[in-house]
Amino acid sequence: MDWWQVVLGVLAGVLVVYVVLLGLLWAYARRHPDTVSAREALRLLPDVVRLVKRLAGDGSLPRGVRIRLGLLLVYLASPLDLVPDVVPVIGYADDAVVVALVLRSVVRAAGPGALDRHWPGSPTGLELVRRLAGVSAAGPA
Repeated sequence: MDWWQVVLGVLAGVLVVYVVLLGLLWAYARRHPDTVSAREALRLLPDVVRLVKRLAGDGSLPRGVRIRLGLLLVYLASPLDLVPDVVPVIGYADDAVVVALVLRSVVRAAGPGALDRHWPGSPTGLELVRRLAGVSAAGPA
């Protein structure tokens, strides 16, 4: 087998994984239309980043939760995304979906009170983040 065949095989594998991830992103967005829109999530981005940093630094949270939050910060800071941010609307929507998935995981592991304790923004913003994390007024969704 030549080196170029190996390179083509690896590139084809990466392309398949990319397409599968995009399909999962699309399926998730269609299954959860009641969550926060991408536009709303973008407005919250600075407060959400501060929230994630505060949660990641909270020693009372389980280590696995803090690791996920740290990886989320790396993903948000990275120029590499599932969908490049230069693509209108969808470019930022993948970031919002990844944030929603991680926040839902945090709420399952640490409880919705962790969001309330560490939220740096307005009460309206907290309500949007609670929706993004799948937490209703009555508790986790």
